[in-house]
Amino acid sequence: MNFSGLDFVHGCSAIGAGLAMIAGIGPGVGQGIAAGYGASAVGKNPGARSDITSTMLLGQAVAETTGLYGLVVAIILMFVKPFG
Repeated sequence: MNFSGLDFVHGCSAIGAGLAMIAGIGPGVGQGIAAGYGASAVGKNPGARSDITSTMLLGQAVAETTGLYGLVVAIILMFVKPFG
């Protein structure tokens, strides 16, 4: 088998895209923990439900940006061919 430099770049781009998607693990774990603590806090103090929910959702939105950046990097690596 003969591989050209372009084939090597495309293969490395696919591997890099897969590695970039690993960035989705962190936000998933973090959001799960935040939702668990939010539900626990609402259970302890039901009167503060709206404050707890809004704070929790803001924190989850900030945490999700890491996963979205990983997705954007993966899409760029898969569909933007630098030498093609």
